[in-house]
Amino acid sequence: MNIGAHVRGGGKLVPSLEAGVEIGATSIQVFVQSPRMWKPTQYAPEVLANYREAAAAHPSVTHTFAHATYLINLASSDDELYEKSVAALTHNLSVARGMGASGVVLHVGSHKGGGFDEALERVTTGLRRALDDATEAPAGVDCPILIENAAGAGGTVGRDLAEIEAIIGALEGDSRLGLCVDTQHLWASGVNYASIEGTVQVLEEIDSRVGLDRLRCLHLNDSKVDLGANRDRHANLGEGTIGVDGLAPLVGHPRVRDLPLLLEVPGEGDGPRASDVLDATRLWEAGVALYS
Repeated sequence: MNIGAHVRGGGKLVPSLEAGVEIGATSIQVFVQSPRMWKPTQYAPEVLANYREAAAAHPSVTHTFAHATYLINLASSDDELYEKSVAALTHNLSVARGMGASGVVLHVGSHKGGGFDEALERVTTGLRRALDDATEAPAGVDCPILIENAAGAGGTVGRDLAEIEAIIGALEGDSRLGLCVDTQHLWASGVNYASIEGTVQVLEEIDSRVGLDRLRCLHLNDSKVDLGANRDRHANLGEGTIGVDGLAPLVGHPRVRDLPLLLEVPGEGDGPRASDVLDATRLWEAGVALYS
């Protein structure tokens, strides 16, 4: 069991580990720059090295993930926005590699109605540039870009697994690309995994299209909107339309249960709390019991 949570970052980074400890998380996710500002946060090499060493030696927090800034849109046809996006992703990946992170979670962006096929070349070119131009990872660090599935609103890229498959295929299966599945986005995009049969079906599709070996973490969230609503609206576990019974089959499946499950729930408005980690622990236990 590995219940994680998104926690606040900061200029020195190391306190993020203790922010995870305070709520009982065994993995953490952080922003390495403001999620809504283009200006990159600059970290001295010793800050990154200190974090890498502290994380490697930490007694309870096993994984760190970086979440790329929300402003990135690799599908944009606006040249200025596109270049800013590639630069931001390159910087976020450089920082994450320097931290020794287990991956950079990325919302690819939106083609704004232009169509996925028309945007595919821009997306893959941007990913390739970031992967090649980012600062090289220290020895022993495996830090892929983890494409996150989208809820499906506004022409977002990655609204289904076929689009993610096409992106990875266009990059010839680059091993530096992986997957992060968000449970709320999956539900909102119309995928009903709220049974053992539904879970088996979606995991088989992930395996056939992308490969389950690329799935490095899940974002564990309930949903404020109904199945297929195509809106990104997270709810606390057990307070949404998926519910504990709907989430349990997925998180308890033998091929998923040992992955980091990262909470991005609202809590009381300030993000995941210790009580949310406890709720996720009980949910995980209920899910595992389904397969006993």
